[in-house]
Parts: sequence; C-alpha cells; structure tokens
Amino acid sequence: MNFQQLRSIREAARRGYNLTEVANALFTSQPGVSRQIRELEDELGVVIFERNGKRLTGLTDPGKGILKIIDRLLIEAENLQQASLEYTGQNSGTLSVAATHTQARYALPKVVQSFRAAFPEVRIALQQSAPEHIANGSCRARPTSASPPRRLSQFPDLVSFPCYRWSHLIVVPDGHPLLSRSPIRLENLAEFPLITYDIGFTGRGHIDAAFAKADVKPDIVLTAMDSDVIKQYVALGMGVGIVASMAFDHGRDKGLRAVEASHLFAANTTRLAVRKGAYLRSYAYHFIQQFAPELTRAEIDAALAGGEQS
Repeated sequence: MNFQQLRSIREAARRGYNLTEVANALFTSQPGVSRQIRELEDELGVVIFERNGKRLTGLTDPGKGILKIIDRLLIEAENLQQASLEYTGQNSGTLSVAATHTQARYALPKVVQSFRAAFPEVRIALQQSAPEHIANGSCRARPTSASPPRRLSQFPDLVSFPCYRWSHLIVVPDGHPLLSRSPIRLENLAEFPLITYDIGFTGRGHIDAAFAKADVKPDIVLTAMDSDVIKQYVALGMGVGIVASMAFDHGRDKGLRAVEASHLFAANTTRLAVRKGAYLRSYAYHFIQQFAPELTRAEIDAALAGGEQS
C-alpha cells in the first residue's frame, strides 16, 4: 500500500470516475492510475469501484467505507507535513484559497494585501469558481457565499464560519425610470429586462425565491458570474442589474446609480469554510482572522473539533 494508490482512489471518486482527469491531476498516465487502483483492490481483497467493462461507474458499498478511511489517511499525512513545517519555524508555504468571483474581486483584495505584508514568504493560490465546486474541492481555506443550491453546512467534510452579511443592490443607468419609484417593488423590476448572477452564484437563490414567493415572473435576459460584467451590460442599456452590495462603488461606477434592495431580497451571509480535520498553519489562522476579525483562534479550534459555527 502506498500514497499514490490512495490518491488514485480519492481522485477517482472526486472526478466522477474519469481516469483521464485523475491522471492529469496526479501527473501520471491513465494506465498508471488503473494499475494503482487494481493493485490496492488486490492487496485489500475488496472491490472498491463498480465497473462497466474497464470504465469505473461508481463506488461499491465497501468502497464507500474505504474511501472515508483513505480521506482521513491523506488528510493526516498532509497534517503531519504541515505540522513539521510549523514546528521547525518555517514561515514559507502555500495557502490555497477558493472563492466566488465576487468575493475574490471585492472582499479579498485588502485581506490578501495585509496577509502578504505579514507573511511575504507564503504563496497564495487563489481559485475562482462556483460555490458548490469550491465546497467539493480540497482547499484548506475557502471563503465563499453560503447560497443555494447547497449550503456549506450540507458538506460534511467542511466546517464553516459566518463572516459578514450583505444584501443586493439594484443598478440602473443615470436617469432610469426606476429611480422615480420609491420604494421599488418586485412588480416594478418585472417591467424591465433584468441582468444578474448565474444560478448558484452570489445569492441568486434569494433573488429567485423573492420573485417566486410574490408570484411575479421576472424577465432575466442575461446572467453572468462576474459583477463587473453585469454592470457593463447595464451601462449599455440592456437591462436593470441586480448585484451584491460590495460590488458597487459610487466613485468608480460612473454613469450608474445603485438603489438599496434589502427590502426585496433576503440578506446573504458570506462564510469561510475549512476542511474538517485539517492542520492549520499559523498563517492560515491569520488569514481567517483577517477575513473574519471577530473570530478568535480558540473559537476556530473549537469549531474544527466540534462542527460548524452558527
């Protein structure tokens, strides 16, 4: 039994049993991955994967239990390496941070700037993706919006911390008819083409839920992951934008006006999630506390030991 075999099993499950993707992730060949999996199954005397010919199609019941053990083993191997670096006083390393586009663009820059000043030898690997993809990944610390379709609490391998609450804004060009409506109602918004986030991004679920509850059908003509893209199309007169409050800057967004929409759409909570059981280096604690200053190290440790913060 070796770590390459364990990694092959874990990555096969993570990547939808696509051995080409597994091989790319592990910097090896597809036949090599197949061999590692077969050798471990032979050694254990257990069939881990269901197969259709040579193609993996899923985990067997024993395989599901074995995968949990493999996950723990690989996490502890990583923890051992991180602990050795911490105890030998090495401040270098890599902090992997996965975030939505909105968080990466608007919430993280000052945090990253401050972190780099405190830990200049630590490299930051910043990944941008959808919340569900982030939660399914393997990054050690991952700020992300806890928005539908699945909340972070639904991922048993993560423990998450609430960081801050935010609402949506309605964005229109100067002189738009909506600026004369006070307060703006959902029925008013439905009179115009709307531009907002893709499903699963930046509180989109709360937007859809508000219209559905009011039995109002919106005309969403364009969606995007990126707030700047949404504002660009609003500026072109293609529709009314609905964006996150942190994504609008009155000084920078010339020619656009923002109207508060907290009375229309439920508030959102940005959460930071950490892989359960991970050993956190000192710089990881520092990053978390820069993003969520109210959290103490003791509270972080307690959450990692016992579960999610409310």
